[in-house]
Amino acid sequence: MTDTRLTPLLDALADHQLDAAAFVPGPNFFSLFGRDFHLMERPLVVVVTRQGEAAAVVPDLEMGSFGAIDFPGTVIPWRDQDGFDAAFDALAEALPSLRSSQALGVESQRMRAFEHMALQRVFPQAKTLDAHGAISAMRICKTPEQIESLREAIRRSEHALEVTLKHVRVGMTEKMIESMLINALVEAGCEGLSFDPIVAAAGNAAEPHAHARDDYAIKAGDPLLIDFGGRYQGYNADITRTFFVETVSDEHRAFYNTVLNANLAGLKASQPGNTAHDIDDAATAVLEASPYRDCVVHKTGHGLGLDVHEAPQIMRGNHHTLKPGTLFTVEPGLYRPGEIGVRIEDDVAITEDGCEVLTHFPKTLQIIGTPA
Repeated sequence: MTDTRLTPLLDALADHQLDAAAFVPGPNFFSLFGRDFHLMERPLVVVVTRQGEAAAVVPDLEMGSFGAIDFPGTVIPWRDQDGFDAAFDALAEALPSLRSSQALGVESQRMRAFEHMALQRVFPQAKTLDAHGAISAMRICKTPEQIESLREAIRRSEHALEVTLKHVRVGMTEKMIESMLINALVEAGCEGLSFDPIVAAAGNAAEPHAHARDDYAIKAGDPLLIDFGGRYQGYNADITRTFFVETVSDEHRAFYNTVLNANLAGLKASQPGNTAHDIDDAATAVLEASPYRDCVVHKTGHGLGLDVHEAPQIMRGNHHTLKPGTLFTVEPGLYRPGEIGVRIEDDVAITEDGCEVLTHFPKTLQIIGTPA
């Protein structure tokens, strides 16, 4: 009898006409077995066929931890001194059906070349295909327990932001603020960072993926964009808010409110039965109808969960229908090079009759850095 943990993967294989899937440690592995392993120079590769047969090549030093997942198939350990070639030969013996012409899906955005080459050597007749989307599709709809993990990641992250903002003052560098935020995330009980925070002021905020500087002291009137998140039980918060230091010009206020209106339009379109295209179109249309249409540089959002960026991509042209349990971000932005960038990002869950906005940090324009 097939292990029920494999059911989401087997359904994905059937839906995409794949005979088997091969994957390595990462979100898909964690989703199936509830345990993570590091990607390192020693390959750990799992292969599952559409019939539910499973086999794994596992470094010997990981066998103690791997045993804890009660893997539903053949486990083939290998030692450093022996190399992994013989283990992959044994993998082929354990899954003879893949030695004929079969469609073998691999995680193209996760699997390294040497792991792929090892599979090709022992399954030369199999056709390896890019199945990153197909394999990851099993993670699009989250369970209530998984959504609760993200709620807690968000709660701890927003507390850390609140603590950090109390200490921001004119004259601080972006690096100083970044360090305070990271410390606050740790103190809030986050298990790690979702990603390296983006803390960007003035013209640096116009770079969507800016790096914090240690040679720029923030000034009155600067926009301060903070994109960050903490992780809890494997689930990643992803939140962006943009603030203004001590004061804000009328032009920058209008710029900010345009992004806020786009964010609200995207949230309004976040309904079950709508598509990712619908959400992006609703939000981006607000930006394009403004005097700042030339400042639009990216889509409205992305799926969220064990990966910070995962399916579905919230963009025009993606007609994936949103079902209850889908988690994603709504994060429109405007960027005027050398002057200002504004992004407002919420984390959203589709429900049976609408959506739940999981982020609660205020979005009305905030002035920070004023001494008490």
